Order: sequence, then C-alpha cells, then structure tokens
Amino acid sequence: MTDPWVALEPGADPAERVRVLRRAHETFALAGTVPQPVRSVVADSWRRSARAGVGPEGTADVELTDGDLGVYRAEHPLARVMPLIRELMGTFAADGAHLLAVCDAQGRLLWVEGDPATRRKAGLMNFVPGARWAESAVGTNAPGTAVAVDRPVQVFAAEHFIRRVQPWTCAAAPVHDPRTGRVLGAVDITGGDGLAHPHSLGFVQAVARAAESQLALLAPEQTSVDGPELTALGRDEAQLCVGGRKMRLSRRHSEILVLLARHPEGLSGDELLCALYEDESVPPVTLRAELARLRRLLGPGLLASRPYRLTLPVESDVAIVERRLEGGAVTRAAAAYTGPLLPGSQAPAVVRLRTRLADGLRTALIARRDPDLLADWAHAPWGEDDLDVWRALAAIRPTAPVRSRLAALESELAAPAIWSRPASR
Repeated sequence: MTDPWVALEPGADPAERVRVLRRAHETFALAGTVPQPVRSVVADSWRRSARAGVGPEGTADVELTDGDLGVYRAEHPLARVMPLIRELMGTFAADGAHLLAVCDAQGRLLWVEGDPATRRKAGLMNFVPGARWAESAVGTNAPGTAVAVDRPVQVFAAEHFIRRVQPWTCAAAPVHDPRTGRVLGAVDITGGDGLAHPHSLGFVQAVARAAESQLALLAPEQTSVDGPELTALGRDEAQLCVGGRKMRLSRRHSEILVLLARHPEGLSGDELLCALYEDESVPPVTLRAELARLRRLLGPGLLASRPYRLTLPVESDVAIVERRLEGGAVTRAAAAYTGPLLPGSQAPAVVRLRTRLADGLRTALIARRDPDLLADWAHAPWGEDDLDVWRALAAIRPTAPVRSRLAALESELAAPAIWSRPASR
C-alpha cells in the first residue's frame, strides 16, 4: 500500500484481498497479533476495539428511537446541512445502490438514506438511525473510526472488526464546527466492494468540507450573542475565548475564572482567598496582585471588584456538563466531559467542584447501565482505575479483557490492606 488511508488501490484483486484480511482477522481474534498485510490505521483500530471489550460477534445497539431520535437530530448542528449532504451524495448513493449516512460525534447514526433494498440489508446489522456505531461499541467501521481518529478513513470488507459487517465497504470523513474546530460527526457512504477505491474516500472528504463551509455561512444565524467561553475540563491551563481572542490562562488565573464564572453574583476577597489557597496564612495582597494581572490580561471592563465579579456571563464547559446532567441527558453530558476540571489544581474550591462533577457523571453512567458509555469512561485516562465503573461494565459486558482488568484492579486495591495488616502475636 502506497497510501495507508486507501483500502484497495486500483488494480488490486478484491477477492484475494478479502481472503488475506479474513486470515489476518482470525489471527488477531485468536492470538491478539496483527499480521503485516493489515493497514496500520486498521491494526490500531482493531487494538482499540479489543481494549474496549468489543467481540467479533457483536452488534450495534439502537440508543435513540421514535420521538427521542427526531428531537435529537432536529437539534443537532448537522441538521442544518442535511439538504446539502443529500444534494451532493443522494444521486451517487442511489445510482450505486449505496447508503449515505451521517453520525454524531459519539458515533450514533442520525440519518441513513439511499437504496431501499440496501437499507433493508443494512437493517439486519442495525445500521439504522439511532444505532451507536462508535468504535468503542462495534469496533472498526468507517463512521466510528473517522470520528475516533478525526480524519477520513476507508474500511474494506474484513477490515471491519465485527464479522457480520465484513460483507460491506464504507468510507467516512469527520465534519467539524467551523467556529470551534470540534468534531460534530461524520458523513459516510456504505455499500459493496465498488467503494474500495480512492475516489470514494476523496468524495466523502469533499462532502465534509462542503458541509463545514455551509456551516460557516450559517454560523451568524446560530447565535446572536458571542459571549466569553471558558474551557477548563481536561486541561491544567484553561482557555478563554472573548471578543475573537483566544487566551491561554495561567493555572491561578484559570482557577479564578472558573470560580467567578460559577458565581456571577461575585465573591469577596476573603471568599476568594479561602476558595483558592490551602494555606490560610496567604496575605490578601497576594490575591490582589493576581487579580491585577488578570485584569490587565482580560482588558478593560470584564473584571470588576467589590465584590470581584465578571461583567459578562461566561459560558463554560463545566456548566454545560452540569446542565445536561440535571436535565437527564447523560449521553450528551458524557460527550461534553473531556476530562477532570483543572486536574493539577489544589485550590480547595476547585478540588470540590472537580470531585462533585466527576462523581455526578460517573454515578449517572453507572445508573444508566449503558455498556458503551461505561466503556468510554473506563478506557479514558481518568477512568482506567475507576473500580466501580469497571465492576458495572463487567456486570453488563463480561468480556475477557474487561474481567481481566477488573481482576487486576481488585488485586491492586487489595494489596495495601494485606501488607498493612499487623503481624499476629
């Protein structure tokens, strides 16, 4: 392969390639090793799929149905560009008896359209609107893997991790929010071996770029107020976007803005001192100096005093997760949670907020009993040692890798208690 992102180059024999891939897939299923002929993007995806506990005989779960699906996709940003996607892909899909599909950033299929006979066949493997095709749920597949690696990808035949999907070939490309750069989802074309061509990969990439351009044109209609936005999850130094500027804040300034964004009514100097410093002997002048530097950084008018407060409402990723949790939108809350709040911070109020937010989300995930959401948390850096989540996951999806990880965790956590036991007399 001269291009690792293309599944089948012109002139290659599809039947022979399928045979090679099936042997490789069986080798991986039995021994966990990936033979050389498998493309690196697929080999990496197989390994991620196995770590997530996906089995070759699995199937996709339908998470959204009927009214829930209709409401969710009507509110999704990609709904605004679906007419364009249909215009660009509809004829291609119909002429080739293919399907066009669009998923969200969690790999849930929102739209699946195209040839009726092909749709019926795809329905047998739950390739239907509302089904979750994330890589962590059903293994290697074009829309799920494109979202996972954030780039266009083609998946051919037995490159799919789940066996019942291996008769299919698909190509997908991620679509980004033109304002923030975040992945919104992916556009996908699914069908037979004829799609295993460089042109299909280039085609979905062109459609994705066209969708992003259309979103950029529609952006002024999406929001009438471009207020400050604070991003503080999963990073030690927060980022503030205000007035078209992006500012990377110091750790102390990050803590201050997180607390002031949470308290629009303002905080007194004494309240901020207690919230920020473990050492009660820190003098007020230290805090005043930090606030003076922060005021110069933000520019005039944004930070007021007596009490210290922000003069404009600041949207934060912390508040987004909290609102979604309060509204019962657990899946959307998990999607917005990109990691612990300012993980390196030792400020007492930040530590309390960080713990409360993480505990609230993980408790909701355990109660929801969705194996895919639990797997996403368990395989994230902040969840890899979360014993309660691993136990919940093992109860629902007791695969060998999950049971093995749970046993290792229970052994690790039990070891200190054994060694600390007093010697018998």
